[in-house]
Order: sequence, then structure tokens, then C-alpha cells
Amino acid sequence: MFFTIPTLMTWTRIVAIPLIVGVFYLPLEPATRNLIATVMFVLFALTDWLDGYLARKLNQVSSFGAFLDPVADKFLVCASLLVLVHLDRIDVFVALIIIGREIAISALREWMAQIGASRSVAVHMLGKVKTTVQMVAIPFLLYDDHLFGLIDTHLWGTGLIWISAVLTVWSMVYYLQKALPEIRARVK
Repeated sequence: MFFTIPTLMTWTRIVAIPLIVGVFYLPLEPATRNLIATVMFVLFALTDWLDGYLARKLNQVSSFGAFLDPVADKFLVCASLLVLVHLDRIDVFVALIIIGREIAISALREWMAQIGASRSVAVHMLGKVKTTVQMVAIPFLLYDDHLFGLIDTHLWGTGLIWISAVLTVWSMVYYLQKALPEIRARVK
């Protein structure tokens, strides 16, 4: 099921990455670049919810889609974090925490799947909350201005991205603890 509507929507998140990055190389005013990148990020991030909904609604759930969906999310988030580091809007330490966790947990899930223990590291609500906080923080930081003349998106985005980093570590510890019995059983 490579070319279902939900899978194509997932692919758009991957295709979006060079578009979002490329916006910052256009000869536009910084505020215009920020706005375009923010709108693009929000629209593509919304496809994460929509593709899952459509896959269930249209009965087009597939193992390929289940694999590609989190990969697309991680690519979109990691690329956006790198842009934000480059623009000096987030600390590189935050990006390292978030990207490092994504790599570690992806590897852990792969290993657990290979040994038939993928249920021990199934997606948990803590991971979903972490992702939600990231998906709110990133557009705030991309926008980097006052929203409606009231909300300092840089301030709010910075606070939220640090909260996201804490949730990132917390969720990584949670997944490692869930996998520990399987790890101990295999390492003996």
C-alpha cells in the first residue's frame, strides 16, 4: 500500500523538509520567511493526524504506513530542530536531547521487534504528549515574533521546547524501563 491517500499524505511530510529548510534561503524579509515556514510546518504536521484518521476511515491501514508515519514525523521534527539551531533560536543541547532520543528509541524498537518483544516498547501516552509539545513549540520558534501583538512566540516556544526536552528524557527512561526485562533476558 505505497500509494494510498494516507500514505501519500505521510510522504508529503518527508517532501516538506527541503521546502521548509529552503524557505530560509529565499531572498525575502525574515518575517516573511518565518511566516511561510511556520504555516508550512503546521500544515504538514496536521497531515500526521489526518493520515492516521483517513487510514482508519478508508480501511487503508498498512504495515508500510505504520512504519513510514513515525519516520516522517521524526524527519520533520529533526530537520526543523536543525533549522532552529542554525537560526540560533534553540540551544544545540535541546536538539541533541531530542534527536538522540529519537535515534535511541527507534533502535530500541527495531531490536525489540527483532526479538519479538515490540509490545514492551509500544507507543505510550507520554510519548504522544512529548510529540504534541514539540509540535506546538516548533512553529512558535519558527515564527519568532509576537502573535496577534500579544504572544511572544519565541518566549513560549523556548519554554515549550525545554519542556519537550524534559518529556523526551522522561519518555526515553520509560521505554528503556519497559524494555529492561527483555534486555536482561537476552543479554544473559
